[in-house]
Amino acid sequence: MLYKVCVYAICKNEEKFVDCWMDSMNEADMVVVTDTGSEDNTVDKLKARGAVVYVESIVPWRFDTARNVSLSHVPDNIDICVCTDLDEIFLPGWRENLEKAWNTQDKNDTIAKTGKYLYNWSLKADGTPDVQFDYFKVHGRQGFYWKYPVHECIMYNGKLPLKTIYINDMVLNHYPDVKKSRGSYLPLLEMAVSESPSDDRMNYYLGREYMYAGRWQDCINMLNKYLLLPSANWNEERCAAMRWIAKSFNALKNQKEAYSWYFRAIAEASYLRDPYIEFAKTAYQHNDWIMVFFLVEEALKIKNKSTTYVNMGYAWDHTPYDLGVIACYNLGLLKKSLVHAHKASELCPENKRLENNLKTIKEALENSH
Repeated sequence: MLYKVCVYAICKNEEKFVDCWMDSMNEADMVVVTDTGSEDNTVDKLKARGAVVYVESIVPWRFDTARNVSLSHVPDNIDICVCTDLDEIFLPGWRENLEKAWNTQDKNDTIAKTGKYLYNWSLKADGTPDVQFDYFKVHGRQGFYWKYPVHECIMYNGKLPLKTIYINDMVLNHYPDVKKSRGSYLPLLEMAVSESPSDDRMNYYLGREYMYAGRWQDCINMLNKYLLLPSANWNEERCAAMRWIAKSFNALKNQKEAYSWYFRAIAEASYLRDPYIEFAKTAYQHNDWIMVFFLVEEALKIKNKSTTYVNMGYAWDHTPYDLGVIACYNLGLLKKSLVHAHKASELCPENKRLENNLKTIKEALENSH
């Protein structure tokens, strides 16, 4: 079956992203952009590259309102809507992979569909993935809308049954403008929680945002509230909330509570590497080498990334081995330390500190004979 595919987006003052973004999105049948008040050449550049551009004023500002206005500009005869931002780039061939996945599910169109695909939220300097998770911004044209003032997500209120499909080999990379402020996030999240006090998603995101802002006690209080909500039953997200509480207690110099919450986080989702490695990094700060050693050994038993939640890069790069090197060295386990040192250096060959660690351990082993 042939589909009409439309990419739609919102933007403001993003002229530097236009060319790369349009190059990536040109596999779509059309590109529709809603500009929310650019003062640079974003609009002209988009039009010159073939995008259909609307200029809208969104007052008061909410991301869901902006995205719903943007979606309203997508023609009704479009089959598949793909929402992206201008600082995001698909790997080539995404259209073919999208249609292949879409076509395997109910070819008679008696269901509504949303699609999930791999999102590299951040990339390392060498271009390899750092923070990864599955994204959700592909959907049919009818019956969908955006919800929440920030950290908005697509919702469905149509008449057909809804099915979410996974789009294999459809990969979106994020290249954010590090100078761009996220200052609007906190007040928008506070607004969201005031609008929906029992919404677990917004309570979680607000608690996390307090952590980002260094408001440690507010983070602890909000995430404790989140954990008590009857709807807060997603183990991976609960684990993350416990990790942020632990991090906040550690920042408040309360090591006992930090350790306690890290243990709770591990118990909540023991199949994730992230709580072990974050706990190990905290134990490293306290020179607690036995704890670091134990946590690293347990983390390395986990061989598969999560397919349902965020995977932090430091849980899967050289970091676990690096922590293992230091813990084993301080515990006098030189042979074990050498094994970790080789692996850490292998995963990050340009890192001089790791190279020096390897050299130091080899010398220590030679001198011990």
